[in-house]
Amino acid sequence: MNFLTIGHRGVMGVEPENTLRSFVAAQQAGLDVVELDLHLSKDGALVVMHDDKVDRTTDGSGAIADKTLAELRSLDAGRGERIPLFEEVLDAVRSPLQAEIKDVAAARTLAEVLHERDLVSRVEVSSFHDEAIAEIARLVPGVRTALVADRYGSEVVERATAAGAATVCLNIRRLTLEIVEHARKADLRIIGWVVNTLDHLRLVRALELDGATTDYPEIKLTGRFTA
Repeated sequence: MNFLTIGHRGVMGVEPENTLRSFVAAQQAGLDVVELDLHLSKDGALVVMHDDKVDRTTDGSGAIADKTLAELRSLDAGRGERIPLFEEVLDAVRSPLQAEIKDVAAARTLAEVLHERDLVSRVEVSSFHDEAIAEIARLVPGVRTALVADRYGSEVVERATAAGAATVCLNIRRLTLEIVEHARKADLRIIGWVVNTLDHLRLVRALELDGATTDYPEIKLTGRFTA
């Protein structure tokens, strides 16, 4: 399998994260997959943002779940960008997507879009939450899923297997050879995040991971991923 380079929230190291501008830049940089995060607005729209509040990445404040789509669209998400709908990202870039969902409710709304637009082959669904992965797999047979973990041990392999995930996306700072070997025995694909330095890249290569999530397109552009 080819080594995958995944653009974290687009290319958040150089563009406003989770914006159309960032996603287009990731595609233009040649990254293999674009990663993004999904939340539901108060009126049920599938919007692209990492946090559950708008405070950090926009000029507004408050919880996404308390705001309508119109209210969210009035905010500046950086450099004049607006908070995009998931459907807008689908139209703006051609890249394969890794869509992270935060809960079961988002899984159900995403499932509708995946069915409507026949996206099973293009979109992999990831989550920190086992139940969200299990729900999307139930609703969209054949969808590829990934369990994301920050603080974890070897039990992450059993969690992924129980949830039906084919991939684990793991914090590179906590990854060990023991966990990699355990995941391989379970036939899981392994993605490391966030890989922004040459040292982290060397670690990814030494552990023979299947890919890396990065904030910076320069890593791909300079050929370091294939050096």
